[in-house]
Amino acid sequence: MFQLMNLDRIDQKMRGILRVYCEKFIELHRENLKGLFIYGSAASGEFIPGKSNINILSVFERIAQSDLKKTFELVRWGRKRRIVAPLMLTIDYIKRSTDVFPLEFLEMKENHILLYGEDVIKDLKIDPKNIRLEIEQQIKGGLIRLRQAYLEVGHRGREIQALLLDSLKSLIPSFRGLLRIKNREVSFERKKVVKDLSREFGLNEKAFTDVLSIIKGRHLEDAEKDFLEYVEELEKLGIEVDRLFE
Repeated sequence: MFQLMNLDRIDQKMRGILRVYCEKFIELHRENLKGLFIYGSAASGEFIPGKSNINILSVFERIAQSDLKKTFELVRWGRKRRIVAPLMLTIDYIKRSTDVFPLEFLEMKENHILLYGEDVIKDLKIDPKNIRLEIEQQIKGGLIRLRQAYLEVGHRGREIQALLLDSLKSLIPSFRGLLRIKNREVSFERKKVVKDLSREFGLNEKAFTDVLSIIKGRHLEDAEKDFLEYVEELEKLGIEVDRLFE
């Protein structure tokens, strides 16, 4: 009989649902399953019941179509309870993909809770140069998408607020990655991340914290001005990232 590990590290409000889900998942895949983890906000302490999703990583020796098919019903059950369809990866795929998805695997490596099996991701080797390249892509690509979206919403302040918040939330992993490249201690609290990033790269911290305040219900008095300041700081950061390792 198997036993789940580290449940005491998980928010009590999601512990029961997660236990049921993981036990069913293990029963389906036990012979081939090497490890089962949660990652993201459920592991970092920023989980918000009713709003945040639960992210699960499952690591296999091999994956066949039949493994996917027999998981359908459980995934359907989990989605109704904010459990995202699990990532199902093989050990070999992970080892051969850290150069393609360095930031994603770095986030998982630094922020996960092992629930079952072996911790096969804790010692992943990820090249900082690959991390830098993906971060530059994320920041510069984010700027392109942000400007395109701004053209679509025009002067509507509420929609500009939503654009800014979505952009910043999507870039927080990149900000953490930059701090790791700089060998700085990394927090999973967003406000602390932008504070440390701003200090490290000489950015205007307020351009980011004003956007974060939207999460707590604050309405930006001049969304156009905040948009301009936010974009300016991202442009500066993109230049600094481009210069890393020169």
